[in-house]
Amino acid sequence: MTVGSSTSISVVVPVYNSESTLEELVSRLLETLSGYEVEVILVNDGSVDASWSKITELAGKNPPVRGLDLARNFGQHNALLAGIRAATGEIIVTLDDDLQNPPEEIPKLLERLDAADVVYGTPIERKYAFLRDVATRLVRTSLRVPMGARVAAWVGPFRAFRTELRYAFDNFGGPDVSIDVLLSWGTSRFAAVPVAHVERGVGQSSYSFGKLSSLALTMLTGFSTRPLRIASLLGLTSTLFGVLVLIYVFVRLIVDGNPVPGFPFLASLVAIFSGAQLLTLGIIGEYLGRVHARTMDRPPYAVRREIGGRGATQSVFAGSDPAASDAH
Repeated sequence: MTVGSSTSISVVVPVYNSESTLEELVSRLLETLSGYEVEVILVNDGSVDASWSKITELAGKNPPVRGLDLARNFGQHNALLAGIRAATGEIIVTLDDDLQNPPEEIPKLLERLDAADVVYGTPIERKYAFLRDVATRLVRTSLRVPMGARVAAWVGPFRAFRTELRYAFDNFGGPDVSIDVLLSWGTSRFAAVPVAHVERGVGQSSYSFGKLSSLALTMLTGFSTRPLRIASLLGLTSTLFGVLVLIYVFVRLIVDGNPVPGFPFLASLVAIFSGAQLLTLGIIGEYLGRVHARTMDRPPYAVRREIGGRGATQSVFAGSDPAASDAH
C-alpha cells in the first residue's frame, strides 16, 4: 500500500505527567499531518498531574484528538497497546510525549513504509544522559534474542507501521508487553530511517536505570527461552567440571596415596557449584513468576474513560476490542 493523502493515520502517544508539552505536541502533529486523514490518540497512563484535564481540553478544541484514561499506571508499552487497539487509521504512528522526536520527522517514516511494514525513526544522535543511554543499550541488547540483532539496533519509541499487523497479537494478554516484539510476530519487513533527536525541554524521563534494566530482563525472560538454555548449559558445564575434579582427586589418590588436602579446595568447589545452582534456580524462578502472572489473567491495561471519537465512556474495560467499552 502506498501512503498518500487519502491514507488515514492514527498517532498514538502514551502520556505520563506531560501536561506542559501536550498542547505543543498536538499542534505540531496536526500541522505536520494536515494533508492526511488523521486522529491523535493520547493515552493517559496514570498521570498524577493535570494531564487528563489537558487531554480533555485538547479533545474539546480539536476533533481529531481522542483521549484514553487508563485506570492506573500500567507502563508505556501497555498504554501503547491500548492506543493501538483503539486506533482506526490504516497506518499507526507512535512517539513519546516529550517532543524529543520532532513530529515534523513523521513524513520520513511514512515514505519508507512503501517498502516495509514497520519503520523506526533512528536518532542521528541520541540526547540521553549517560546512565539512560547505557540502560537503553542494554534493552536493545536483550531485544536481539527475540527480534534479531539487525532489527534490535533500530528499535525505539518513534515508529510507523501498518495497522493490520495488530491482528497478529490480537489475543495477546498478560501484564508484560513489548510492542516491538509483538510487531515481529506479524512481519519480518522492518526498516529504519535517520531522524533528528532533540534534548528534552521540560521535566525528566520516568525511565530510570533500574526500570530499563528490569525491562531488559522482561524482554529476555518474557519473550524468549534463551536464558533457560543458558541455565542448561551452565548445569552441563558444572557437571563436566565436577567430573574433571573427581578424576583429579582419584589421580592424586593413586599417585600420592592421599586425596587433595585442604579446606580451601573443598570450600571453593562448594561455592562454585552452589552459585551455579542458585543462578539456575533464579532463572527458572523468573519464568515461573511470569507463568504465575499469566495464570492470574491480569489484563495488560484497563480504560477508565474515553473522550473524543465515539464519545466519552465512564466504565473500566480491558482487552483487545476497544469497542467493548460501548457495551458497558
